Amino acid sequence: MIACAIGKALRGIRAGDRHLAWNHPALATVPAGIRLASSAFADGGAMPTRYAGQGAGENISPPLSWSGVPDDAAELVLIIQDPDVPLPRPVVHVIATGISPGSGGLAEGALGAAGSPGIRLGRASFGRRVYAGPGALRGHGPHRYVFQLVALRRPLALAKEPTLRELLAAIRGNAIARGRLTGTFEQS
Repeated sequence: MIACAIGKALRGIRAGDRHLAWNHPALATVPAGIRLASSAFADGGAMPTRYAGQGAGENISPPLSWSGVPDDAAELVLIIQDPDVPLPRPVVHVIATGISPGSGGLAEGALGAAGSPGIRLGRASFGRRVYAGPGALRGHGPHRYVFQLVALRRPLALAKEPTLRELLAAIRGNAIARGRLTGTFEQS
């Protein structure tokens, strides 16, 4: 009850899109030629509760598929952010690097603790190194979860799991294509 009242009180406060990785100078001018989709929800549609975070759902990463990745891509990077949180910047729900460009997608649960071969999980918000599903503040209204896939010309050579800031610095000048998918989730 208290969380819902807080959510309603903060309803007009949103981090906004300008701080999404999509709009960062390292990516803003990169062509958006990749088509990113999920068999679990349509672009702009509601994400099933199954994919919501702990306490709201099963915290399982949704299946993703893509096409239009350039033939010369060496690696894909996935960033999931919530620009609707009542904070100064969007919450980063996952950073995944080392994704094979030829894989065509990720299976349901591929970004969980068990992970998938070759995929490295970076440090998302609050230091998490695993998929953290939607968990919008109860009563705050619908939140968008923006899945941003980036194709890189050269594989990343990072010594540790990157934060979003470190990742964006590392991909500057290396990104050759991008795509995005948005899912929504709301706790009433």
